[in-house]
Amino acid sequence: MLNSTLSLEPLLQIIVQSATELTDTETCSIMLMDKNTGELRFEEATGGVADALKKVSVPLENSIAGSIIRKDRPLLIRDAKNDPRWHGGVDETIDFETRSILGVPLKVRNKVIGVLEVINKRGKEGFNSDDIQITTTLGSQAAIAIENARLLDKLQQAYRDLSEVDQIKNDFVSIASHELRTPLSVILGYATFLRDDVKGAASQQLEIVLSSAMKLRALIDDMINLRHIQADEIRLERSMFSLKQLILDVTKELAQIVTSKRLVLTTKFTPDNSFLNLDADRQKIYLAIANLVNNAIKFTAEGGRIHINVEFKEHKYWISVIDTGIGIPETDRERIFDQFYQVEAPLTRKYQGMGIGLSIAKGMVEIHKGRIWVESVVGKGSKFTIVLPSAADVQDT
Repeated sequence: MLNSTLSLEPLLQIIVQSATELTDTETCSIMLMDKNTGELRFEEATGGVADALKKVSVPLENSIAGSIIRKDRPLLIRDAKNDPRWHGGVDETIDFETRSILGVPLKVRNKVIGVLEVINKRGKEGFNSDDIQITTTLGSQAAIAIENARLLDKLQQAYRDLSEVDQIKNDFVSIASHELRTPLSVILGYATFLRDDVKGAASQQLEIVLSSAMKLRALIDDMINLRHIQADEIRLERSMFSLKQLILDVTKELAQIVTSKRLVLTTKFTPDNSFLNLDADRQKIYLAIANLVNNAIKFTAEGGRIHINVEFKEHKYWISVIDTGIGIPETDRERIFDQFYQVEAPLTRKYQGMGIGLSIAKGMVEIHKGRIWVESVVGKGSKFTIVLPSAADVQDT
């Protein structure tokens, strides 16, 4: 029972009840060390007095329980009232008469965490060696069980704290993206209006403003998409479209960046005909693939190669984005799809970005009941693969 009970309060109740029955005593109590005050505090007791005892603290100095902890061995007191270390205030608190005490230390990994005491042996013979052996054995097992329950409580609290932090992060993303859209719309509106009237050097500077504002809008859109993924609010707007044309549109949009880095971008479609028509949400598939290609461009050095391979096989659409970039360490390959995760240290990173592109791509693929994964070799490049089911497969799922 001790090993299978993982919640601290019911565990303590089992221990004191078992100790009372095994030693045939009137009551049993457990005191645990308070890490803040350094005193012992009653955590559980039989006889319905646990709540009253929890208000009582026992100092380590000049107390029976304190002696058990300091000496780290069982202690038998046959006449408690005449022992100078006995605190009579405990009896007064619960209206009880303590006559004899057998206490053992609760010890885990050479550290005493508390004391188990059985009180008032029934019968005339009093406590014997069997009682000491039983209580010591029970105390050893109980200490391990208590420590395990405490560790589980700490782990559960850590999960709750992480969930709270995650919620705060999600709220921040939602608020920030919403608050940034209004002033950005004003900037874009005025910049677009002025572009037709401004000439010369001012016109070039205005183009830089517009370009930067568009990048910021794309970032805000990513944050909004990420928020929708987190809240499971994405809805598909299906239509039949050419997957080949979508890929070509992506490459056309990114052609200027590819050229500026002197990269070679190639595509291959199998079969190379209209059979590569896909029934899906075009905008979301476009976003997923564009994020993968953007990622390949970012992490591929000048003069490198990027290849997009599209196949229809096994009633599924296979889309691979292959690059000759820096590659991804094996320890990071699963985590790169996590929100805001980046392989580089934040303060020393070389590559720009918020680390949300791949998580958005993953969300857009999975809402289509597809899969996405990466294969990579550090220093040689990466291959990101998306597998999308056909419309029939989605309906059958």
